[in-house]
Amino acid sequence: MTAKIAAIYRHPVKGFTPEPLDAVDLAEGAYFPCDRIYAVEDGPSGFDPAAPVHISKQKFTVLAHIAEVAQVRTAYDEATGVLAASAPGRAPFAGDLRGEPGRAAFAAWLADFLGEAARGPLKVFEAVAPAHRFMDSRSGFVSIINLASVRDLEARLGRRLDPLRFRANFYVQGWDAWVENDWTGRGLRLGEADLEVLKPIVRCAATHVDPATGERDVEVVKGLFDNYGHMFCGVYASVTRGGAARIGDAAACLAVAAAA
Repeated sequence: MTAKIAAIYRHPVKGFTPEPLDAVDLAEGAYFPCDRIYAVEDGPSGFDPAAPVHISKQKFTVLAHIAEVAQVRTAYDEATGVLAASAPGRAPFAGDLRGEPGRAAFAAWLADFLGEAARGPLKVFEAVAPAHRFMDSRSGFVSIINLASVRDLEARLGRRLDPLRFRANFYVQGWDAWVENDWTGRGLRLGEADLEVLKPIVRCAATHVDPATGERDVEVVKGLFDNYGHMFCGVYASVTRGGAARIGDAAACLAVAAAA
């Protein structure tokens, strides 16, 4: 069976709602479009927008330490910069995150909802530099999940796992379970784009949170280690040749990475 792209997602605000896409244009050497372009600082992080560097995800409002973030539903309009957000028991929010007033308003709305779950104070940052995004890893340009690996873990744990727990950009159907763990340095072709696998993704407590309910309901990291002796699920890759990738397009592992 030919492996295919089963789903595509972006995450405009780090830690918040994944947004489904039918297709995406990947650019050589660039991050996944409109992915993790904003992040909400949870207490002073030391992040300097004028000199952006990688900051630990623990400094932001992420599921790894604030499960309640999953109860917030967000949608980002890339054309206008407006983020719409809703949460149980709160009036909806809408604001332009491209300007400080909108970012401050979203931080205040979110702080009111999260309450003591956040260390605070909250502050929204924008990744203004093309070479910076609020990724968990310095090499997190594009993230890819093998759905067969998720299903194999489900079978070991004896319960269903929503693949969105893993917050990837691409979800691929048709590869054998866990083959991706041995693909570091190899090439991938997703639709018309070529990528190079950089490394497996080490998972954290964010995957313990059900993305639908916001409840910590299963220790995925422990399940990975107990059953496989590792804490990997998915891979990070860089784009070596740009092109369009669509749901249903072929997803193939190459013998070597394609030359840039």
